[in-house]
Order: sequence, then structure tokens, then C-alpha cells
Amino acid sequence: MNIEESKIENSKNLSVSLYTLKNKRGTSVKITNIGATITSITTPDKNGTIEEIVLGFDDPMSYLSEEYKNNCVYLGAVAGRFANRIAGGQFSLNGKNYKLAQNNGANHLHGGPEGFHFKLWNAKIEADTLVLTLLSPDNDEGYPGNLEVKVSYRLNDDNELIIDYKASTDKATPVNLTNHSYFNLSGKKGNILNHELMIMADHYTPAIDAIPTGEILSVENTPFDFKTFHKIGERMHLLPEKTYDHNMVLNNKEGELSLAAIAKENSSGRILEVFTTLPGMQFYAGYFLDGTHGRGNRKFESLEGFCFETQYFPDSPNKPHFPSCIVSPDKPFNHTTVFKFSTKN
Repeated sequence: MNIEESKIENSKNLSVSLYTLKNKRGTSVKITNIGATITSITTPDKNGTIEEIVLGFDDPMSYLSEEYKNNCVYLGAVAGRFANRIAGGQFSLNGKNYKLAQNNGANHLHGGPEGFHFKLWNAKIEADTLVLTLLSPDNDEGYPGNLEVKVSYRLNDDNELIIDYKASTDKATPVNLTNHSYFNLSGKKGNILNHELMIMADHYTPAIDAIPTGEILSVENTPFDFKTFHKIGERMHLLPEKTYDHNMVLNNKEGELSLAAIAKENSSGRILEVFTTLPGMQFYAGYFLDGTHGRGNRKFESLEGFCFETQYFPDSPNKPHFPSCIVSPDKPFNHTTVFKFSTKN
């Protein structure tokens, strides 16, 4: 596996680069240090045709454009300091109340309007790994503590993209890091409703207006039961909301790398497997894509990409019975997620 760096010239005089990771299987992954963002993943289909399977921009500077900032859909970015939502933009920790930006209605989403997705990360190549680091200072977007973050990307010849997340702090703080890539395994423009999914989750966290109620319910006899393969669009009409955008409670033991989900698309034969050490995964069907953004002449419309966002549960700083997302000086954040690509005729 090799990594190439291309420096991006820009009028803002920012140190922006695009890194290309390639393996012997014909897979290529492009990552920019803006938001530690995956901009592109190209893989062969069952006939060997190499095509794009994620939504993103060709020009990394598009991730800093005013148009994107005004309608940010987090294409491929690392979301943080806390991915997903915190109700009311506030939480209490060790007897102190903290107020965060309310950038999703009354709630806080993906670390705030100037979260990790818009930060310029430091990047370096270490052997076969791209390592991106970021210092999130005390009171960054309202969060306590100085947080040192490291995200490493490695693509191996088993067609696995391995993402290691590490974070350490000098003060207790919530941390929830994820990658927000939108996948469309067909390699072509079109919706993802015929993609078939299996999710290793016997339970999910029901939500009202995307905020968990606090319940942990069985998926049995619900549209959230993906214990066997189902098409994304098969039962969407049964959902109380318009789309899938829910946290799945994974069956794995937190800290142990385990299979979380499988997605397959029959026309291309492509298969995506997701492994993680985290206890939850947000399954989002891309409903709120609205055609504002695109790649070349292709506009990203509603339901054209799905996300598997491995995570701690949404609003967990306010739900003490959820798995703890609190990082402290003696309890760093240390988790891994793997996206594995393959094909089947």
C-alpha cells in the first residue's frame, strides 16, 4: 500500500493537502486534512470496473466554501468533539453545567458549527498510515478540557480501510468521534433503497425529533430489525419518521472489534462490511440530501447515500444509563472502525 500527497493551492494560503491511499486490489481512498475527511473511495465491482462509492467533493477547498458551511451535510468528515446530537445543547458533568451551540434546531449536532469537520488538521505519513492530529482547546465550542485527537487511516491489501481514533484530555469531557461517509455501492447516480443491509443489533434507541427517549428497545417486529438482510426501502413506509436516522445498539462488547453491519448492492456485486469497537452505530439513509452539493455534474439528492456512523449513543452525556462517552485524564478515547470492501457475483 502506498500513500501520495498532493498540496492544494488556494487563495486562503491554507496548508491543505489531499492524500491518496492505494492497495493492490484496485481500491483507492482519498483523504484531505480539512476535517480529516474521506473525499473519495473507488473500488472494483464484480466485473472489475472501478467506480466511486462515496459522496464527496473533488476539490478539498469545497469543504470550506460558504455554500457548504451554510448547508453542511458532513460528507466523509470526522465529526467531533461529540458526533450526533446533544439535547438542548447542554449537559452537566461533575456538578457543572455546560452550554453548547444549538446548530440543529434546539440541539447541538456533530460538535457545533465549527466542529472538527471544519478544522484544518495536521497530517503526516507514517509508513503505510496517514496520521491526522488536532488540538481542541479548553472551551472549544463550549466543551471542557484541552483535547488532543489523533485519527489514523490505513488501507491494506485485504481491502480494509482501518480507522483508529484516539483522544486524550486534561479534564473530563464528552467525546464521540465518527466518520460520516455516505456510501452508494452501485457506483452510479441513484438512490440506495435497493441496497440490502444486515445490522448486528438486537436493540435500538427510539427517538423523538432525533433525540433518544432514553429507552433501549428490541428491534423485533419493527422496521429496525436488520438481523437478516432487508432492503433499505423495504419497510421505510412503516417508520414513524420519514427515514432511517437512528442509533442501533450493537451486540458486540465495547472495546472488542466485532462485525457491526453488512451492506450489499446486487447490480455491482459490491459488499461493505463494518467492524467497530464502539457500542452503537447511527444508520442514516441520507434523506436530507437536497441536491445542493455534488461531484461534477452529479448532484447528491435525497436517499442517494447511506451512513454507518459508529459511535456512542446520541445524547449520552444526558443519559447516565447509556454507555459512558466521558473521557478523562485516566480514561482516553481509543476506538477502531474498519470498512471492508469485497464483491460477489
